Amino acid sequence: MIPNKIKAGIFNLASFCLMLSFNSNAQTKKPFLSNLNAGQGVPLYTGYAAAMSRSHFTPDQGWRFIYDKDSVGADFVTEKTGEVGIAFNLNKRWIYKVGEMYSKPVITLSYPDMVRYYFHPVKGIRVDVVMVVYSSTATFWDVKIKNELNQRTNFSAFPFIKISNTSFHKIEKGTSANEVFFEHADVPDGWVTSHNIPYTKNIRSLLRVNLNSAQPLFSENYNLDELIPSALNSENDSARLIGLQNNFDLAAHQSAHFRFSRIIQSQEKPSSELQSEARATDNLKIDSFQQANEKLFANTPPSPFKDSASMYLYWSSCNMMRQVFLPPEGNLQYNYYVFSREPHWGWGHGGQVFHESISMLAYAFIDPKSAMNSQKVFAERQHPNGYINYRTGPYLDEVIEENGELTSSAPWYSWLNWEVFKITKDTSFLKEMYQSSEKFYNFFVSNRDKDHDGLCEWGGEAILESVRDSKVAVWDQVGYPSNFESVDLNCMLVMEAKSLEKMARILHLNKEAENWKKDYQKRFALIDKTFWDPETKFYYNVNMKDNSFTFKNKNDLKRKEIIGFMPLWAGIANKSQAASLVKHLTNTSSFWRRYGVPSLAADDPYYQPRGYWNGPVWIQWDYLIERGLLEYGYKKTARELVEKVKENMIGVLRKDHEIWEFYDPDSIWGGYHRTYIWAGIINRMMMDLK
Repeated sequence: MIPNKIKAGIFNLASFCLMLSFNSNAQTKKPFLSNLNAGQGVPLYTGYAAAMSRSHFTPDQGWRFIYDKDSVGADFVTEKTGEVGIAFNLNKRWIYKVGEMYSKPVITLSYPDMVRYYFHPVKGIRVDVVMVVYSSTATFWDVKIKNELNQRTNFSAFPFIKISNTSFHKIEKGTSANEVFFEHADVPDGWVTSHNIPYTKNIRSLLRVNLNSAQPLFSENYNLDELIPSALNSENDSARLIGLQNNFDLAAHQSAHFRFSRIIQSQEKPSSELQSEARATDNLKIDSFQQANEKLFANTPPSPFKDSASMYLYWSSCNMMRQVFLPPEGNLQYNYYVFSREPHWGWGHGGQVFHESISMLAYAFIDPKSAMNSQKVFAERQHPNGYINYRTGPYLDEVIEENGELTSSAPWYSWLNWEVFKITKDTSFLKEMYQSSEKFYNFFVSNRDKDHDGLCEWGGEAILESVRDSKVAVWDQVGYPSNFESVDLNCMLVMEAKSLEKMARILHLNKEAENWKKDYQKRFALIDKTFWDPETKFYYNVNMKDNSFTFKNKNDLKRKEIIGFMPLWAGIANKSQAASLVKHLTNTSSFWRRYGVPSLAADDPYYQPRGYWNGPVWIQWDYLIERGLLEYGYKKTARELVEKVKENMIGVLRKDHEIWEFYDPDSIWGGYHRTYIWAGIINRMMMDLK
């Protein structure tokens, strides 16, 4: 029960989180993710990978579960290493595609590393499956089949793996018929090879079922309905589909139970290791995995929105953010995140970038310790002069030099550390990160003000450093970002100094706090004087040379980009300016689109709703706008914005069960990269409305 003294509308975020923690205790008896009823079209994220403690960098196998498309099976899909599923043969008829099933799959439990679902391939035969990603190299499926009919029935169950873009090679039986070994290549992309990070190219796999009566089958044909049973002849055989047929003869209301696994490893390791890991999965208790996940999420605040769709979005985001965390390895002593574990694209698996770490403002409610550790990764790699490199991973320190300058990332490092502290209340973390944050801030302002006028420009490989790294109207059609005093950068630096002031006061460093206050007040005045255009009542970048809105052609810098709203987030705009910005924001012809605020005004000729930084909705930028709206008292507008963003994310989840890098502001669509951790900030957007 919530104490009566906590009344709606009077509590701040801290008391809100306290209230949520009371609610979460009631939730532990019947957690949302343990009691699903997710059939077709339910907005549930269905990516799965091993728990952080059972993971490693490479090889690392994640899965996407495609369960509600009539034209395919209920398959666990990878981009390069095959698809796993179960087919049934009754009366010489293959039943595999979802559209052919008597009742289609329904998910009843879903966590970052496991999923439970059931279906009826034919009337009277119920199949219950639990899939668990046990480790980065081992996954198993626990299958229970019940004959619900009043008569005996016989059929075959056929767990299989198939691959479309190549073939499996060197197929051979194990020491018994219930094991099949095979090999294939997982070719790394150009980013991996150019950055010289570890990658397991040559894979040996084992498909195993714990029934000694299994019959290995394989085919060069990818389609199950044309499967030709064959004997395994030699190590030189190849196939695109490999399975283990299991025959069942069940009396009325009788059940059968089996478990199968898919294990991967480098070809350099002996096959006996595959066998040992596969056999170890035979006796693992399903309940232990469920209980571990329920414990993990027990203290996560429940969704502030109680409608079913919002609940699915909220908990899907929790699952996605947690799933991409990996334990300390290589050169790191702290856990870290990647952007995706399936698909295993190089740029998304290399390590973390701290502008993506805005997601920690939502993730820290799930696991405060690993959120703090993720921030410590940056401090751990920080250079003596305060510089933090563009990307950090266990086997990568991506230092990008351009014209003698080192490329960093968007400076909201101190702000993120402060926001994480507000959630965790860990003063030892605050003390450590204050020192790191101070060093980083000093590096940035010392190296990004070439004309020494008190305002900063993006430096290094400036397009990368600015975060808005492709299809930016001003970058593409006016000039390179290092030519301009940047409104978004300087707003970020205001928030950095504000955060450093707050950190210093908590640490009783009052003199330093006063210095930080003077710092941001000075920048505050320069931003208002320099970037505000009284004619259009909007903020723009300016030419570094003369602080005008002209670079090549008159007023060519007056392009209404999302960065013009950053003074709301930083608290720089006065009341009149804020009102003008909100008027721009809520103009349906420019920024107030059906599904959120685009990165470029829709009435700009360069606008593309599915471009990159020239139109799509980037969730983290819309979050900053929401914070600004709430700061200035525009609560109704903030709520409408969150509803817009939610509606699109929910719509996309219904269609493809993915959480994407960005979204179309005008239609239900997400792209271009899956499993993007920063989109998890939607949870904080929902929380902050309270």
